[in-house]
Amino acid sequence: MGAELKWCHEVTFMPRSLVQLSGHIIDSLLLPKVLDLIINLGGEFEILDIDIGHRRTDRSRARVLVEAPSAEALEHILARIKEHGALSLDEEAESVSLEPAPADGIFPCNFYSTTNLPTLVRFHGEWIEVDRPEMDCAVRVDTDTAQAETVPIHKVKKGDFVVVGHRGVKVIPLERKVPREPFEFMSSPVSTESPKGLLIREIAESLKKVRSEGNKILVVAGPGLVHTGAAQYLVEMIERGFVQVLFAGNGLAVHDIESALYGTSLGIYLDKKIRAHEGHEHHLWAINEIRRAGGIRQAVEQGLVTRGIFYTCVKQGVDFVLAGSIRDDGPLPDVITDTLKAQDLMREKVRDVGLALMMATTLHAIATGNLLPASVKTVCVDINPAVVTKLADRGTFQAIGLVTDVEPFLRELCQYL
Repeated sequence: MGAELKWCHEVTFMPRSLVQLSGHIIDSLLLPKVLDLIINLGGEFEILDIDIGHRRTDRSRARVLVEAPSAEALEHILARIKEHGALSLDEEAESVSLEPAPADGIFPCNFYSTTNLPTLVRFHGEWIEVDRPEMDCAVRVDTDTAQAETVPIHKVKKGDFVVVGHRGVKVIPLERKVPREPFEFMSSPVSTESPKGLLIREIAESLKKVRSEGNKILVVAGPGLVHTGAAQYLVEMIERGFVQVLFAGNGLAVHDIESALYGTSLGIYLDKKIRAHEGHEHHLWAINEIRRAGGIRQAVEQGLVTRGIFYTCVKQGVDFVLAGSIRDDGPLPDVITDTLKAQDLMREKVRDVGLALMMATTLHAIATGNLLPASVKTVCVDINPAVVTKLADRGTFQAIGLVTDVEPFLRELCQYL
């Protein structure tokens, strides 16, 4: 009697989740980004259905089944694609998980780390918009008023309810505007060879549009503006109402005031390009004079400083924040040497900012980019393309860059303005 052999095939079911994307997911390239992420993170996908808009103004929708080799891998994939607007339908009706902060300055374990994109959390059956989008923070929920806001780690208080995990969190990706806005002039984030005249003209149009809408323009600048002779053009922009907030460090203020008092920057006469006798001491003399006066505003009011960037800021009522560093000489009395205090003041000043123009500064540009919502148009101008690349790599993906010297950039920008 022959033995009957039976083959048993073990069927392995991979963890899966159904996600949905909607909006301008084709022309904003959101769908391809999501599919690429799924594959790159070790998952698989199946597009179950897709409804593509026929016109530029039409919205599209797609449902995608996501599979992963483990539940942990699936959770990681869902967290990453959520940043591009792919929300698991399993989560659509789930509320966020909240845990109290165990102590001042400490988040609960597994807290949700924020992006700078518009974010909503589901609480008591309703989607609540998170106030002040900012990257690398947590979401604090006031359970009494049903309000949510981002909170940096040093500002959280013991007992604050903080969102943990990714359930019940929805991220709204930025989409291309329809109709197209003047600011959308570049297909790559860094421009080294594009026709700069056209790009600068479109930046000027964006500045005009931001002001016409009643929003503020933020300038973040380094001392290179003074060294290259570009300060006069920033002064012109301030006088014409195209700067409402200025972020900088001790260096820009010191050399601007050195120029105002002695006509030099780093001891070099800006009009003659020759070194002044004992010019290497001029910036220290400038610091000492401002400290004697009590600060920049006091020096302007006393008639000690009569021109320059910060003189014009004081006269035009432009807010400025000077954040210090370990290498500062002096520093000036106006410089905030406590970095956390500087961050908090910068957070307050970026409210209602519609466009940030960052020029000739690396550290202050990156620091400011970390505080800005993704909706704020951001232009970075530097002679070093690595500055713009670093800014984008650290999360300010909305930033576009122009690789050029700041003096001809500002000169031409003022002509278009």
